[in-house]
Amino acid sequence: MTTRISVGGAQPYDVVVGEHLLGELDALVGPPGTSVLVVHPPTLAATADAVRADLEASGRRGLLAQVPDAEEAKTAQVASFCWQVLGQAGFTRSDTVVGLGGGATTDLAGFVAASWLRGVRVVQVPTTLLGMVDAAVGGKTGINTAEGKNLVGAFYPPVGVVCDLATLGTLPRADLVAGLAEVVKCGFIADPRILDLVEGDPDGATDPSSAVLRELVERAVQVKADVVTADLRESYRREILNYGHTFGHAVEQVERYRWRHGAAVAVGMVYAAELSRLAGRADDALVDRHRQVLTTLGLPTAYRGDRWDRLLAAMRRDKKARGSLLRFVVLDGLARPVRLEGPDPALLTAAYAEVAAD
Repeated sequence: MTTRISVGGAQPYDVVVGEHLLGELDALVGPPGTSVLVVHPPTLAATADAVRADLEASGRRGLLAQVPDAEEAKTAQVASFCWQVLGQAGFTRSDTVVGLGGGATTDLAGFVAASWLRGVRVVQVPTTLLGMVDAAVGGKTGINTAEGKNLVGAFYPPVGVVCDLATLGTLPRADLVAGLAEVVKCGFIADPRILDLVEGDPDGATDPSSAVLRELVERAVQVKADVVTADLRESYRREILNYGHTFGHAVEQVERYRWRHGAAVAVGMVYAAELSRLAGRADDALVDRHRQVLTTLGLPTAYRGDRWDRLLAAMRRDKKARGSLLRFVVLDGLARPVRLEGPDPALLTAAYAEVAAD
């Protein structure tokens, strides 16, 4: 069974969810004669080569660009390498970039496509849970700098996203669990049924072959599709997708990206929930539910207590800040996200104390 979830806006496209879907690429990459660059990490070299062979068998020219794993791919140097490959191959505006891999790979591939010749077609083929429910959907592309995460990038929608659930069967459990943080986020900001599913069957939620995980993926993609359709460029509504991310991105930066994104966002959600409670917006039960759901999945809910100054400095450089004004997404209640601007510094430190590990 294949599910198609539409993302609207000026450049609408479908997110296809199912199994054994690489054939979907044929309809997305362009007609015979198109050149297609497949950007991939080393772990997917064999898959990328198989994709290239399929492209060439159907009359396209297939090229490969192998990039580092995870956040190491999201640098100006790696983007420059990809541009060099495109230039040497004579890539034109009628050609296509394919991002095959996790969220870092699709972020990079999207940025390379957005910036080459001021924009060529990009198709995203996420192979991780995080990529499927978050990074590959919505048209956010970007790379990191020494000063912060995703500070350089562009809003650039793909022509399609292919989520082949069969690839989740080869994903290390720690990566699958980390991806569930973004799914849980969608439950707290928009679709509480997600939380019910996790609480009702946590084993199914972490089983890549289960109907539960498939429904979680589809629901999370639908939440993101709905939000992005209403607000592509994060002028207001799309900011709710950053729930847990201001603190989470700071953790990633302080840890030099040794923490998985999902693990950092999990702690970031608990921090945001505590901030919501301290600001008088959320009750104790909602905060407790954050800890219970995340702990059930094996995600962290605390971070070391001796990093506040560095975390605060990183949050001040976050792309969601406005001048010296820190901005957070908090909850007025379940599935009622709101923006909190310039909170009292005492609230920030008090919320940190609540997530600080001994």
